[in-house]
Amino acid sequence: MSVLALIMAAPALAPYDPYNVAIGERLKAPGAGHWLGTDHLGRDLLSRIISGIRTTLGTSLLILACSMLIGVPLGLLSGYLGGLCDRVFKRAVDAFMTLPDYIFAIVLSGLLGPGLINLLSAVIAVKWVSYARLARSIVLLEKQKEYIALATLSGVSPHRIVIKHILPHTWGNVLVLAALDLGKIILMIASLSYIGLGPQPPAAEWGSMLNEGRLYYHTAPHLMLVPGLAIMLTVLLANIAGDRLRDKYDVRNKERA
Repeated sequence: MSVLALIMAAPALAPYDPYNVAIGERLKAPGAGHWLGTDHLGRDLLSRIISGIRTTLGTSLLILACSMLIGVPLGLLSGYLGGLCDRVFKRAVDAFMTLPDYIFAIVLSGLLGPGLINLLSAVIAVKWVSYARLARSIVLLEKQKEYIALATLSGVSPHRIVIKHILPHTWGNVLVLAALDLGKIILMIASLSYIGLGPQPPAAEWGSMLNEGRLYYHTAPHLMLVPGLAIMLTVLLANIAGDRLRDKYDVRNKERA
């Protein structure tokens, strides 16, 4: 909840308008007036970094939510029904896994064209697969247990079995995967934006800010260092959160400990 509050409040926390162009203030080094300096158009870098929280981190969380909402129900349905449904699902997953995530996302983004909506669509199309596979594997494991057989013999409907008995066993592992995936998605969004396939200028997105600062690295290195550090620290915090959730929810991890 605190992360969502930060994303919603980000524009209000910025000391300046992140899109205000002031050519007379361009390429200023970090100092009292502008704590992180200004970019090539005189825009306050701290304000753009703060505003970029909504674009980069907010987009990543939206991608995670959509990937889970698509992948988990498909995985549960495929694993529980089996048969033709499961075979079609496995073929679809195999098709999506023929290329690494990054390559597939670049290809889809290139076909769809630059822009935030197209970026969202491309990354979601790549990331839902892992959540569907995880949900399916948990269903296949739980279906073999006695309580599922007893529920079936008692006349409990398949829909109720999946929702009441299997889904609760799924969420812990899904949350662990999502937390560990967040850093990867942030890097993917920043990478695609860096090569021009993400939100377009003047959007305050950390990857595109890296690209904008590339031409001024020797004269104003803070233009690349600041967004680079923002990406690195956010990914690090996401990985730490993922490790903690894994320690809490992942049964296999506890057994190894």
